[in-house]
Amino acid sequence: MTNTPDLHPEGILAPDIAPTTAQEVAAWHALAEVIDPEIRQPITTLGMVSAVEFHDDDVSVTIRLTIDGCPMQDTIQTDVTTAVQPLTDGSVSVRLTTMTPDQRVALQENLTAARPKNPFGAASLTKIYAVASGKGGVGKSTLTANLAVGLAARGLDVGLIDADIHGFSIPGLLGITGKPTKVEDMIMPPIAYGVKVMSIGMFLDSDQPVAWRGPMLHRALEQFVTDVYWGDLDVLFIDLPPGTGDIAISTSQLLPNAELLVITTPEHTAAQVAARAGQLSTQTKQPVAGVIENMGPMELPDGTVLEVFGSGGGQAVSQRLTEVLDQDVPLLGSIPLDPVLRADSEAGTPSVVESPRSAAGQALTSIVDHLAATPRGLSGRKLPVSPK
Repeated sequence: MTNTPDLHPEGILAPDIAPTTAQEVAAWHALAEVIDPEIRQPITTLGMVSAVEFHDDDVSVTIRLTIDGCPMQDTIQTDVTTAVQPLTDGSVSVRLTTMTPDQRVALQENLTAARPKNPFGAASLTKIYAVASGKGGVGKSTLTANLAVGLAARGLDVGLIDADIHGFSIPGLLGITGKPTKVEDMIMPPIAYGVKVMSIGMFLDSDQPVAWRGPMLHRALEQFVTDVYWGDLDVLFIDLPPGTGDIAISTSQLLPNAELLVITTPEHTAAQVAARAGQLSTQTKQPVAGVIENMGPMELPDGTVLEVFGSGGGQAVSQRLTEVLDQDVPLLGSIPLDPVLRADSEAGTPSVVESPRSAAGQALTSIVDHLAATPRGLSGRKLPVSPK
């Protein structure tokens, strides 16, 4: 029996030893169900399966890793063994090798051949949320991480770019300690809680400062957008730095379909500054998807409501932006001040999965439900066509 065409599409690395028996073909079909944990495609179509050989009841599988010392090699080895073991009563051995430079180039070319340089340009169907705040310290990054993880838990393909270059915190909030994998010029984003993540913090020591000006900030964001292999995302979150500076402007240029999520806290001063960040949309032409209030009133065990930072700031920002932008800007929810959210964040375990029944966890889940109900696509967008 000969090789099956659907296992080796045109342009993909061919196996060193093609299947010739019914057993081997069955094994190849089983391996087609094994998904590379970084690229999120079957290892057979990526050319990672070099050979499958049966020796009586024992089977040997040779796998080409993308790089030497691949951080996901243990996962791949386990998944390959699990896929093939039901086909034999004997043992399964998995031999790991590494792609040659030419093979890595071929893989990169295959993955990038059909996609534009900027995969999130005007023609992209990915739903993009740029999470903004007027000032720091309002919990913007914490909420961004939780919303991304919450949507991924709903089965959506989600990406997250930590665009707060000077004050990056996303890796810590999601418990990411490893570095991205590079395949030639292509960067594979680490995955945490089902979310593909990219941050400058993954390339630096934890306490190393970043002292960059505008052009370098723009270039960093551009590389995160164009040089990272994101695949086909349903939703992409951009964790913006506080304020309305260089990165906010670069985001509007690189991600023209992005919608703003404005984060505020209840006090009047923070609400005023947050409204300013939302009004940036009049210059960037980005719609505002909604306002989220963080550190809202908390309910004590005896039923007393404690307004540590006051109340009403989120609603005030919603009303102000609705008036100024002449569009409905809803208040998507208020996250109460909750020690559980702080503890989960410090531990790198998002509350939407670690503590979903906490006050903050329930409020975040409600907002996730709202965002999950907003499909990606062309609805509401201006198409680049004109009648003749």
